[in-house]
Amino acid sequence: MAHRIVTQVIVTGARVFGRAFAEAYKQAQASGKHNAVKKAAGVTGGSIALDEACKILNVKPPVAGEANNVEHVMERFKKLFDLNDPQKGGSFYLQSKILRARERIEMEIRQTERQAAEEKELREGWNPKLYKDR
Repeated sequence: MAHRIVTQVIVTGARVFGRAFAEAYKQAQASGKHNAVKKAAGVTGGSIALDEACKILNVKPPVAGEANNVEHVMERFKKLFDLNDPQKGGSFYLQSKILRARERIEMEIRQTERQAAEEKELREGWNPKLYKDR
């Protein structure tokens, strides 16, 4: 009689463990697929995609070497950020999306500037500034 109870406990425990393991495996597979889709879309970390950020601020995607694009992005950001101020009846959620969109576009602009500087240095070569003592 005791061996029957022990066997039943072991079998039931194995079923529970097996189901939990299977469910965890399914969730890991779904998470892996989701991360692969996000990576293919150009989303890094908790950031939003560049095209979504451009749509939020209603600006064109940044092109290398355009300084006026930064000014236009900041103008749009300030206007939309102020319009969605929660104290003026706006939405904190929209305000935070606008902020994240500006940060994403600024990050993209910094990366393109950095790449342009590296390419320029590769074309021209590295020329250190030399100072002569008198």
